[in-house]
Amino acid sequence: MTAKLSGHDLTLVRGDRCLFTGVSFALESENLLVLEGRNGSGKTSLLKAIVGMIDLEEGEIRWNGRPVREVRQEFFGSLVWVAHRTGLKSDLNLVENLRFESNLRPESRHDMDAVLDRLGIQRLRKLPLRSLSAGQQRRVALARMLLADASLWLMDEPFTNLDREGRALVLDLVKEHLGRGGMCIMAAHQDIDLDVATQRVMLQ
Repeated sequence: MTAKLSGHDLTLVRGDRCLFTGVSFALESENLLVLEGRNGSGKTSLLKAIVGMIDLEEGEIRWNGRPVREVRQEFFGSLVWVAHRTGLKSDLNLVENLRFESNLRPESRHDMDAVLDRLGIQRLRKLPLRSLSAGQQRRVALARMLLADASLWLMDEPFTNLDREGRALVLDLVKEHLGRGGMCIMAAHQDIDLDVATQRVMLQ
């Protein structure tokens, strides 16, 4: 059976340092892939390599059995990335940021107000992003992810700037996404323990 997303014998060199070599994974629907390792071990770089932002020295990423380079539009339309930096526009308010992003994708099946309520940021909708705390901005980034209707979530340190309640919310959202047949790749310092099918890649 062909995996939805797979990586085969991946090697990445940055400068004069080999970040990782021989990394492989095969991700199916309802699967979580956790990238583990200390700071600088290559977790973010592996995420970037998966989406084609940086080139691998060896190996290949495949989507539905085909090299990503051959199906880039289909692949990119199926994913959403919550990066370490939110990438939001500081002069726009919460709703303007989300609508700007939604215009780049097919219409979402999710109701924006329901998403904002779920994330506890409905009251912030008219405030410019620069006036929000780092944790609140992280929740806006999560709202963007939920509204994207993407089957593959890429999450780089998703617990950054979140309190205990916020971290628990992220785990709940991931579990619900996987329960609907989605997939998630998460790079995180914290130990991730969810009652879902989980693979782990340890980067040294």
